[in-house]
Amino acid sequence: MSSPGRTEHLVLDGVLTAEEAALTVAGILAAQRADGAIPWFRGHHLDPWDHTEAAMALDAAGEHEAAERAYVWLARHQNQDGSWYAAYADRPDGVDTTEPQDASRESNFTAYIAVGVWHHYLSTGDDTFLDRMWPAVYAAVECVLTLQQPGGEIGWKREEDGTAVTDALLTGSSSIHQALRCALAIAEHREEPQPDWELAAGALRHAIRRHPERFLDKDHYSMDWYYPVLGGALTGSEAKARIDGRWDEFVVPDLGVRCVLPNPWVTGGESCELALALWATGESDRALEILRSITHLRADNGMYWTGYVFQDDAVWPVEQTTWTAGSLLLAVAALGGDEATTEVFGGTSLPAGLEPDCCG
Repeated sequence: MSSPGRTEHLVLDGVLTAEEAALTVAGILAAQRADGAIPWFRGHHLDPWDHTEAAMALDAAGEHEAAERAYVWLARHQNQDGSWYAAYADRPDGVDTTEPQDASRESNFTAYIAVGVWHHYLSTGDDTFLDRMWPAVYAAVECVLTLQQPGGEIGWKREEDGTAVTDALLTGSSSIHQALRCALAIAEHREEPQPDWELAAGALRHAIRRHPERFLDKDHYSMDWYYPVLGGALTGSEAKARIDGRWDEFVVPDLGVRCVLPNPWVTGGESCELALALWATGESDRALEILRSITHLRADNGMYWTGYVFQDDAVWPVEQTTWTAGSLLLAVAALGGDEATTEVFGGTSLPAGLEPDCCG
């Protein structure tokens, strides 16, 4: 399916002009390998989650052929158990490689394909693509659910030898919650109901909402603060209360969002994800405020520096990642009303799963 790039809904006052948006899209395209893989940047590694985030940004910009090549890369490199490795080495010459840099298999990395595939379908209406990718999505979800614990939370990963790590991360499980909802939407569209997935999503949502003790304590990371909202487990007044409760701890006015407390380090990816979470709760003004605050991370080539240590007035690390640029484009696309992006990050029509009635 051929479609010219489009950036009209990626224009946002004080954040991106049409020319700036086009330059950012071009930067992601330049980093994509001929085989479809999208590494962090050329010569660095690729991980399946960030690869998918960048592909979603390409779809939001109308670069559907490039996005499809990214998803086909995932389908070609899926492990037999439905997973992907945590990281793959990049070859600067662009030659296809399946060489793992980290052969563990993280559950949220594996699940995220469902979000990307549903986003691509909503962007293109391409049923042939959905048919082609359904086996990969199905296998990925089934793989992830082998790590679900009796309390609903999802174990973090499997080690290289296949040993399950049953400790659960709140951020990872929240991302998986979003992925399960998108997988259920795909299944519903295909008229192939998956009741076990509905039960799994409901149990996971219950754990995220009501049982923080079932997750490793990582509350000094900003992702653990906003991801239950971004992943759709917390909505309405619960979501607003969570965001308001730690706003002053994590948000640095005019600079962005801290990655981890108490470090004087703001990061573009976390800032854009918080903006998406704010948009999903109906707080577009605060989302815009956050996006405007990180324009200082924009490089002359249209890409974005990963982070900034404000205590030292220093960019760090000195890298411009495709996923940082991708998260910025997705946040702008949501604020701009791009239908596919608004649906996967805030769509009320996404199946919610069957949350248990009990409080256990």
